[in-house]
Amino acid sequence: MERYGRNNEGRGRGQRPARGGERFSGERRERARGGEQAERSRSGQQGRRPAGGEDRRRTGEGERFGSSESRGRARGGERFGVENRGRSYGASRFDGETRRKLEERSREKASSGAASTRDTEEQDSFRIEGRNAVVEALRSGRTIDRIYILDGLNDGAIQTVKREAAKHGVPVRYVDKERLDLMSETGKHQGVIANAAAYAYSDIETMFQKAEEKGEAPFLILLDDIEDPHNLGAIIRTANIVGAHGVIIPKDRACGLTATVVKASAGALNYTPVAKVTNLGNTIEELKKRGMWFVCADMDGTPMGELSMTGPIGLVIGAEGNGVSRLVKEKCDMTAAIPMRGEITSLNASVAAGVLAYEILRQRDAAKKA
Repeated sequence: MERYGRNNEGRGRGQRPARGGERFSGERRERARGGEQAERSRSGQQGRRPAGGEDRRRTGEGERFGSSESRGRARGGERFGVENRGRSYGASRFDGETRRKLEERSREKASSGAASTRDTEEQDSFRIEGRNAVVEALRSGRTIDRIYILDGLNDGAIQTVKREAAKHGVPVRYVDKERLDLMSETGKHQGVIANAAAYAYSDIETMFQKAEEKGEAPFLILLDDIEDPHNLGAIIRTANIVGAHGVIIPKDRACGLTATVVKASAGALNYTPVAKVTNLGNTIEELKKRGMWFVCADMDGTPMGELSMTGPIGLVIGAEGNGVSRLVKEKCDMTAAIPMRGEITSLNASVAAGVLAYEILRQRDAAKKA
């Protein structure tokens, strides 16, 4: 009887609980028979009942899960009961673990500002887990976007992972065990998880070859810290439509070619090469030596219609909120502003890229006709 929250007050001296039938004896048997009067007569003997005591006794026919307060308070239902959350070992363990994970995710998002977009890559990338598996993936030439290693691990196998990652130019991020456990799909990550790209990356030379084959001046789109996979996929799609010869993204602080990017690009990744570079500013300097000019999107720049953006051109788009970083902006030859007439003074990164890319296309087409 105690297992269902009943107390044994009012039991006479020397009164022994009945065997076998005790489980449904007392008030429950009386309530099953409709003995309301018997219950009232017993209430005086039992004295003051603890809060919720009546509901704890209501485990008879039809009432076991009949009310919102008593629902789930029986042994079978208590584990997932709203009112009794945490009262049983199973519920406490389940709810506490779930709540802890949710709070951890919330803290990560709050600490990184736009971390929800950055961590989307972790959610839909193909994951390789385990030390040997990650090492062999790197050695085989598999395209890896990022490797996550448990902070504090420094044994021989981990040193091998770090060495192979450095050899292939793959960024490494150190995280705590809870973060790895949340990311893991197998539960056997051994302190190492790698995010593999859904598509293979290209290189800048391929982009120049593509422009030469078409007999056009190179037109490239460079993305500075674009972390939202939907934005990246939409920009790759726009790049293909306006005739850009490729998209360049940095290795760090940027989204890779995840499954979400592939879907958002609507197939454009099959035709538009995407290259990853270590340093966007250095890449701009190198491309300038090959005759390219660069224009970056900036709210305080020159109206885009007043700029000449024909010839070999690179369009630089920054992340939402922060825009193009100062060091990258200083490398650019021009800053272009998009005319705005409404109360809102900012555009989604992919929309801004589309507006400026079409202005470049318009000017290039006009130059051909002239």
